[in-house]
Amino acid sequence: MSLTKNVLVKNALRAALLTTTLCATVPATSFAETVLNVAQRQDPQNLDPIDTFLLSWGSIASNVFEGLVFRGEDLQLQPGLATGWEFLDDETRIRFTLREGVEFHNGEPFNAEAVKYTFDRLLGEQGEQGPQRSNYTSISEVIVIDEFTVDFMMDHPDPVLITKLAGYGAMIVPPQYIKEVGEEVFDMKPVGTGPFKVANYQPTVGVRLEKSDTYWNGEAQMDVVDIRFISEDATRIAELLSGGVDIALNIPKPSVETIQNNQNVDLVSVDGPTVVINRFNTQTGITTNPLVRRAIAHAVDTNAIIEAMLGGLASPISSAQGEKSFGNDPELIPYAYDPELAQSLLAEVGIEPGTEITLDFPGNLDTFREVSQVIAAYLGQVGLKLNVRPHENSVYFNDILPNGKTGELYYFGWGGWTFDFDNTAYLLYHTGERQNPYIEDAKLDELLNAQRATYDTKVRRESLQAVANYAYENVLDLPLYNEATLYGVHTHVQGFVPAPDDRVRYMNVTVE
Repeated sequence: MSLTKNVLVKNALRAALLTTTLCATVPATSFAETVLNVAQRQDPQNLDPIDTFLLSWGSIASNVFEGLVFRGEDLQLQPGLATGWEFLDDETRIRFTLREGVEFHNGEPFNAEAVKYTFDRLLGEQGEQGPQRSNYTSISEVIVIDEFTVDFMMDHPDPVLITKLAGYGAMIVPPQYIKEVGEEVFDMKPVGTGPFKVANYQPTVGVRLEKSDTYWNGEAQMDVVDIRFISEDATRIAELLSGGVDIALNIPKPSVETIQNNQNVDLVSVDGPTVVINRFNTQTGITTNPLVRRAIAHAVDTNAIIEAMLGGLASPISSAQGEKSFGNDPELIPYAYDPELAQSLLAEVGIEPGTEITLDFPGNLDTFREVSQVIAAYLGQVGLKLNVRPHENSVYFNDILPNGKTGELYYFGWGGWTFDFDNTAYLLYHTGERQNPYIEDAKLDELLNAQRATYDTKVRRESLQAVANYAYENVLDLPLYNEATLYGVHTHVQGFVPAPDDRVRYMNVTVE
């Protein structure tokens, strides 16, 4: 996704300012310092929590900033800068008790005023210039009760809010520092409360993080984390294999075997948030018939695709979510590969052998392009001729998909760092949503609305599982796989815990 024009202009100004406010290169490391060298594909363009939605921001700033809530690599929520919270006044108000004795990297105290400033800024004029504000508009106002207590007044229920407070736009920022240095300097040299502070950030080159000596929750094991932006996959992997970096993020599938064959480097894999499915056009063509959709679902061997095309670095799915997703039903199993059943179902509804159908997808997805050819081969074995039709990326997402111009099948891939099925299901199944050009179903609307209207996790889980089961029974999609998040890690690195959502934390990492 691209940033808005305003943000692009703003970034250009920040980059110009950087040349006069920061060093031109990443400072040299002294002999006594312990250094962790990291490479990642993308530069987040600035480090302000409200100005970006990029995973490349999370892999840096998760070490610099903290939220009221903390979510670890196990995806469990726990207290962060808030020690606790409670829902009041029929869940229209959430009271947060704040942690005492915490300082920002510049010595500024963390307190209720900092929390109020953070969300006033996020929901105000400054936040409007970035992509994060819309995630938090359920908050109508933040009220300071005392130095370490704040109330969030809710405009409407937001059952995913507590999770969202653990990431991205909700990271707490220092009021006085921003007022003193200005927004442009803060984007390049931000201050947070995390275990590392930003020593230097040079766009397109890298960022140097240094251990904070005042961190409230322990001490980082390394003095410095030197993160380099290496956009070329081959160069990044070469640096990993040669020992130029200790950890590499964003491992491309073609490099997996090379890493696995290197005795000095481990390939670390963890199921991430991204799922890939084929959706059915339920309004036109032969896929309006649920038996045809079921035949297609049973004709494709998704396990074989995962092993042969993805090297086993993905997991089978039975709905448009992985097993880590809130709302996943572990008792729902993927459609079985059964070509004989597929053929009998097609014959039952009178589909002639050689009938042509079409699969639309964004043409820049090289891996899925290959997967689509395998799907075509499977469907050919049961008598269907699948035409694969690639489109330019913006045309696909801005015209073909939302305007219902697809063939009988079409690609859908979706991430969502919240790991909550609402993040995907509402877009896929609720009437009128941009990503849902074909389905209008009162039952699905009722289930989706019910789970959005409450903070009760039991009600939400049951509703979301019911959505997944309804989609499964009516074969609204052909779930393919849940992609893995891959890291390359040198064997001399200890204490590295892979983050499913790329929000890597380096506090406990050491290099032997």
